[in-house]
Amino acid sequence: MTRRGAEERGARLLITADAAGGVWTYALDLAAGLAAQGATPVLAVLGPAPRGDQLVRAAAIPGLELLPTGLPLDWLADGPAELRASGEALAALAESARVDAVQLNSPAHAAGVAFPVPVVAVSHSCVVTWWDAVVGGALPPEFTWHAELMRRGCLAASRLVAPSRAFAEATARRYALPRRPVVVHNGRRPMAAAGALPAGVSSPFVLTAGRLWDKGKNLRALDLAAARLDLPVLAAGPLEGPNGDRAEPRNLRALGSLGEPALAALLAQRPIYASLALYEPFGLAVLEAAQAGCPLVLSDIPTFREIWGAAAVYVPARDEAAAAAAIARLAADPAERARLGGAARRRAARYTVEAMAGAMLDVYRPLLLPGSVAA
Repeated sequence: MTRRGAEERGARLLITADAAGGVWTYALDLAAGLAAQGATPVLAVLGPAPRGDQLVRAAAIPGLELLPTGLPLDWLADGPAELRASGEALAALAESARVDAVQLNSPAHAAGVAFPVPVVAVSHSCVVTWWDAVVGGALPPEFTWHAELMRRGCLAASRLVAPSRAFAEATARRYALPRRPVVVHNGRRPMAAAGALPAGVSSPFVLTAGRLWDKGKNLRALDLAAARLDLPVLAAGPLEGPNGDRAEPRNLRALGSLGEPALAALLAQRPIYASLALYEPFGLAVLEAAQAGCPLVLSDIPTFREIWGAAAVYVPARDEAAAAAAIARLAADPAERARLGGAARRRAARYTVEAMAGAMLDVYRPLLLPGSVAA
């Protein structure tokens, strides 16, 4: 397949995504940003089929091609043979779709697979670094094959990208990579508030959002903090994951999975947004809250410090008493909430879809030039 530079025509880029979490949001925003800059995004969907509202959002992106694959998510694969088969299927899809490059949002799919075009692998998270941050100690034997394929995929990719410097450094260290991944911070399209507030919600309140079942989100600590607070703590997102993990909060109010309009309506009230995550390679939900002007109370982990700087209040991730005290202080101080919300909004202006798409095109461009070779 002949490759021509992005300067000669809009490059066709195959991007993998799944509808189970934040990678779907990331992939759609990236696709929209790439399309606006002249590229043609082709989205290969892995895992469960997208919901109706997810499909509506995809259909709104001009020129986006959506290709359902039925392939399993990499972290739910039964073993190395299944994961390698998925990589080979994606390589065949790249050939038949006549794309100029592939973006794998799981580097493990590149392990031992010959793709017909250059591969940019973006590591949004991985089992090994998750285990280090959430559980600690030796990796269980049942995860070692995945760790090996992840390392091989990182090395096989033409370029390796991570969404934060902190996560890039953790990835390079954990997999003994010869160089750190390129850092491209995620961007997010601001949401327009168009939904109704849940019954009984009034300000001030606390909000968190995301994959609540994921132990890396540390919902248990926020649930314990909620028991110490006199204001409502709301949590938006699924309580049960595709791997069977489940969160069972007792003190906060679980809202379930919300569509974008309903979540945007909550954020428009500028609640205190709390994330006590133990593991967060970037944090799109925090970015959405910051774009809405919410004051942030975040766990003191390297990623959040990097992304949000002085525009947040930080507490130890596992200290529910400290989290409750920080939230209570903000709840009692409207002026400080407004100041922190403004600081968060200004900081969020760094993380736009346009900046993300432009940075990713800078990663792609050398690979699309005639005669270029994989690094």
